[in-house]
Amino acid sequence: MDAPILTLSDIRKSFGGVRALERANLELARGSVTALIGENGAGKSTLVKILSGIHQPDGGEIRFDGNPVRISDPQAARALGIGVVHQECLAFDNLSVTENLFVNCQPSRRGLVNWSAMRARATAVLRDLDADFDADVPAGRLSIAQKHVMQIARALVHESRVLIFDEPTASLSQRECAELFRIVHKLRDAGCALLFISHKFEEIFELADRYAVFRDGVSVGAGSVGDVSGDELIRLMVGRPVDQLFPKIETTPGEELLRVEHLGRAGEFADVSFSLRRGEIVGIYGLVGAGRTELAQVLFGVQPADSGAITTSADIALVPEDRQTQGSILPFSVAANIALPNLATLSPRGWSRSADEANLARQWIERLKIKASGPEQPVHNLSGGNQQKVVIAKWLARRPGVLILDEPTKGIDVGAKAAVHAVTSEFVRDGGGVLMISSDLPEILGMSDRVLVMRRGRVRGEFSRAQATSEALLRAASDA
Repeated sequence: MDAPILTLSDIRKSFGGVRALERANLELARGSVTALIGENGAGKSTLVKILSGIHQPDGGEIRFDGNPVRISDPQAARALGIGVVHQECLAFDNLSVTENLFVNCQPSRRGLVNWSAMRARATAVLRDLDADFDADVPAGRLSIAQKHVMQIARALVHESRVLIFDEPTASLSQRECAELFRIVHKLRDAGCALLFISHKFEEIFELADRYAVFRDGVSVGAGSVGDVSGDELIRLMVGRPVDQLFPKIETTPGEELLRVEHLGRAGEFADVSFSLRRGEIVGIYGLVGAGRTELAQVLFGVQPADSGAITTSADIALVPEDRQTQGSILPFSVAANIALPNLATLSPRGWSRSADEANLARQWIERLKIKASGPEQPVHNLSGGNQQKVVIAKWLARRPGVLILDEPTKGIDVGAKAAVHAVTSEFVRDGGGVLMISSDLPEILGMSDRVLVMRRGRVRGEFSRAQATSEALLRAASDA
């Protein structure tokens, strides 16, 4: 490996007595992609915030080009040449791409913004990335994948030498992922040092040259990706082998809980029919834009249907795909979030006791292994995966008859996935029915009793557990 551009040695960081990082080490070299791997709560997000100047470490040393540095704020990170491509696409939708690339750092001439220089620089960077949009288009007209490209361009206009990709493919289709990978390879070949954070091992083995593993804030392994297997990485991540990622409990389906007949909503999906029985998991698979999330929102009553009928004999709960804006109230505590759908039980006379809310939260913190300092910790201080667990917990605590899970393990590591799958299986074993919407083929195949495949707003196939294969589902989901 070339001499590292960026070296972190024994980095430490705590929040209110909760240790986030302890003896964290990392090296990033020019012309190399390093995968940062770890469970949710392992310290990856904290490390990214330290490198981007949002948090200051409590101890340890950071060296850039061999010299000790202090990254005091985001401007200092940008001055060093450190850029971040976040999982959530941050953009001002009413501004042009050019304006988004130069937010807070517009070049000026005689005290006036130099618009021609800005646009020329933006156009050149977008051309180098082979972007399929121009510098003048409003950011609000870009797709999620294009906004990721815009984030990369934002880093490059400031001549970033270190680029951090934080779960960039979570919301991308396979085609969009392939385009992102092409850009990553191009940046690597141009000499950038790249840090790629992902829970998807197929991405790690396709993209990365080296790996670094964190567990509970501590560096537990690093080396060449070519010298390690997926099972070895899992053992490093969780401290034990994960033998059963899909702990499905076999059940015998019972009475019908939900029937959907010729359901439609204009412009989103049409003529959708299926049933769900007690003790059954029905998977709904499809590519981005297939209409799966829109179907879930209609079933839960978020949006009205234009046609068709829904018949149910049970309460319906929805764990939405967007945990931050639809699934939780981030400033509220874990206890308050879990209590919200359960106030009728917690406060039968109109008053809710904080002690009862805290006790309910503790049960689910333990059951789902939520990494939190306690029931009163604000949800916005949790890692993304633990935020998702809080959303799942609040609905499971309500004990619905039908549970709709929309991308339930998006952004969750392998150990947490196994915990969510186990709880889902227990819910079905105890008489519930689950609709599991997922883009993760192994998850759909491993957990579903039946699979519906949607394409362009319609159900294009139904497969029994025995019939469902990767090839069959992909064929039904694509236009091929």
